[in-house]
Amino acid sequence: MTVKEMNEILNLLDESVVMEDGKLVIKNATKLRANIHRLAEVSVLETGAKQGLARYIIRVVGNELGIYPASIHELYLARGRGEIPAVFSVPAFNLRVLSFDAARAVFRAAIPIHASAFIFEIARSEMGYTDQRPAEYATNILAAAIAEDYCGPIFIQGDHFQASAKRFTSDPETEIQAIKDLIIEALQAGFYNIDIDTSTLVDISKATLKEQQLLNTDLSAMFTSYIRSNEPSGVTVSIGGEIGEVGGHNSTVEELRAYMEGYLSELANYSKDAIGISKISVQTGTSHGGVVLPDGSIAKVNVDFDTLMKLSQVARQDFRLGGAVQHGASTLPEDAFGKFVESEAIEVHLATNFQNMFFDLAPEEFRREMYAYLDQKHSSERKSDMTDEQFYYKTRKNAIGPFKKASWNLPRDEKDKIGSAWEKQFSKLFKYLGVSDTRKYIEDTIPPAIINPDRKFYLGETTGGEDVSDLAD
Repeated sequence: MTVKEMNEILNLLDESVVMEDGKLVIKNATKLRANIHRLAEVSVLETGAKQGLARYIIRVVGNELGIYPASIHELYLARGRGEIPAVFSVPAFNLRVLSFDAARAVFRAAIPIHASAFIFEIARSEMGYTDQRPAEYATNILAAAIAEDYCGPIFIQGDHFQASAKRFTSDPETEIQAIKDLIIEALQAGFYNIDIDTSTLVDISKATLKEQQLLNTDLSAMFTSYIRSNEPSGVTVSIGGEIGEVGGHNSTVEELRAYMEGYLSELANYSKDAIGISKISVQTGTSHGGVVLPDGSIAKVNVDFDTLMKLSQVARQDFRLGGAVQHGASTLPEDAFGKFVESEAIEVHLATNFQNMFFDLAPEEFRREMYAYLDQKHSSERKSDMTDEQFYYKTRKNAIGPFKKASWNLPRDEKDKIGSAWEKQFSKLFKYLGVSDTRKYIEDTIPPAIINPDRKFYLGETTGGEDVSDLAD
């Protein structure tokens, strides 16, 4: 980093932030909010020192404005103790495309209704095909909060930090190390909520549930211990476990007990005082992305809400967790979302529908360009009985990364149209999931813990991508 490079970046903020005695000082918060999109653009589209500086500056000025990454752990434990009523389910949004604009839409929907119990997340798989490593994703979220004048803790989550069963079988040490490396990268970027997913290693051929869950429980405990030994001082990362792959058979109370008993026993071997998970992901009949029919519509899914409620209640009453987590929900009909609250789900993961809205609302010529790319690069994924609608629906997420710059550079009116549609959808989801007026619960349970970012992390070498084709979203 040179003085010239720092000045070039600060000049984008119209003198709203200056360097004094080696520290960044906000001179005009209003001007900063009006110009923060310029830094966000550099953080996404530039490379090298300028990109790192933009990300570092956004993290620092966010802290100064009271906009900071946080863990939702204490809220979930309070729910587990019965101190927080089970009248809302926390939405966790996977923002795959135009993350800065999408996050702005989330904050615009949240501010008028005093909503604070919501999460921004991205899975290990999504980091690959959307070309968004943790530092970029977190920067987009924090910059969006600055732009919309949202204040308070921001919950950023690593979703499905998942073990590849294929790679684990052939080289377990390398796969374990890859997840550990991702954990460190995510923690440095401000991901203080991490879902460990080793449910891919559950072996249903074994005779007992304990044996079936053995690798899952042992590795979940090991990764929990690893996170605890690397989390920042003053932060207890919210960690989630998973008892069965989304899209598989529905989870049972017996599986939950087998997982938790094995997990807690193994965790105690690392440390008797180790703090465990705060939630548990289960399968109740959904699948990631939904099942697309030949005409392009989504097949109706029958979610087992009774199972979801039983699992949430057992998780709280017997293990003092926040409750059960529902994945693969965004493509369900809107009348289903209120049932998640009734079923006492602690968290609901939402992703694909926001991606669908982008493709539906993108300029027709731009969409044709992306589909032509899929025809050229992903034709091997087209099965003989697939319609065009099914092929493009299944594969179009793979165009997000290659067209990231082009998406960012869409005309402002086109991006505003997409952002407005997203905002309306986020507002609906907040209403259905009961998160209006949840700021009071956040303020009551989440202790302020503003972590100074490591400049070396932002100005060091960028971590490369990896093959994520066999991982879940």
